[in-house]
Amino acid sequence: MRTLVIVRSLKMGGMERVAVNLADAFAEAGCESHLLTLRRHRAPLVPENATVQIHHLPIVSWNRLTVVGLLIEWLSRLFLNPLLRRSHFVWTGWLGGPLFRFWLRRFEKRHGRVDRLIFRGRGTFEMVWNFRDERLRFVLENIVRPEQRNLKSRLFARCLYQDNHLVAVSDGVRKTLEVGERIWGFSPRSLQTIVNPCPIASIQRMMNEPDGDIPDSPYIINVARLTKAKDHPLLIRAYARAGIAEQLVIIGEGPERPTIEKLIAELGLEDRVILAGHRLNPYPWLRQARLFVLSSRFEGMGIVLFEALACATPVLSVDCQGGVRQILKGPLESSLVPREEQALAEGILKAMHGDKPAIDMAWLDEFEPRRVAQRFLDTP
Repeated sequence: MRTLVIVRSLKMGGMERVAVNLADAFAEAGCESHLLTLRRHRAPLVPENATVQIHHLPIVSWNRLTVVGLLIEWLSRLFLNPLLRRSHFVWTGWLGGPLFRFWLRRFEKRHGRVDRLIFRGRGTFEMVWNFRDERLRFVLENIVRPEQRNLKSRLFARCLYQDNHLVAVSDGVRKTLEVGERIWGFSPRSLQTIVNPCPIASIQRMMNEPDGDIPDSPYIINVARLTKAKDHPLLIRAYARAGIAEQLVIIGEGPERPTIEKLIAELGLEDRVILAGHRLNPYPWLRQARLFVLSSRFEGMGIVLFEALACATPVLSVDCQGGVRQILKGPLESSLVPREEQALAEGILKAMHGDKPAIDMAWLDEFEPRRVAQRFLDTP
């Protein structure tokens, strides 16, 4: 079979890593695997499998070159988007769909018919939302918020979800889509859950790479963009309340860094909390940590949880909306605590007692790449 995974860009991010992992998984499953980006990035992620073929469609530039698309873009920026906030994709993606179909026809003349077209993430599909095809699978990486019942939300939902095959990365994401389907009045062609792949072999190879910046003393760790959704203030306050001897390392960058630095100073934790910034390879840091802690307000799935487990590092997570329970179930359900400062502090204290427990890699069987790839290939 021939597969095409489409993602907005190949910057270093969770959704982008999963897109690359899925393209690798298709190649490992014996498919002719292709990966398409709609925006370039100066330091792109690269697939592990050398047979994955990478392509680029500058959809924004193509849109502008049509002249009509340039006019629509300016009308949107000056009038339409200010009138209807966050509607820019509605107007620009309307022409993006036909442009993507034109590119696909040219692609298939050269490479042959594609059996599966897999769009990863809402931001990717927004750029070409007017494209419809039976082979298309639109993967939702995060929860939707159906409590927003206004006409704008109904318009957006019908543009994105109507008559599409939708794939949720967790049952938690799927449940929010099912609620949205009733409230917003859209009808997808299908809705199923297919989890993200966990490339254990790749992670375990990368976790053994040297990194001279890793602290010599014991530490616990969090790996996430510094955004409000990841709720690092909750983690830092719970860490301070726990009063453990180990340091807290936070890997990631983002707009909330000044707020986080201010909180660290207010709590007098400048020597205890390390903001390690962005790391191309966080796995050596995960491997040497005593514990990985997740404090997010919501998670589509929480892939960093199975990445930590693949590094043989115990995990602790708040029980947030979304997909953390897709990973932390069965023996791992004890790794969940209520999303509250005292409960998280108590969870950290309890997890730090005794030796680092053994991790059973069988817990990750559901996320084995070939198994995930096959689920996409088996869908009717």
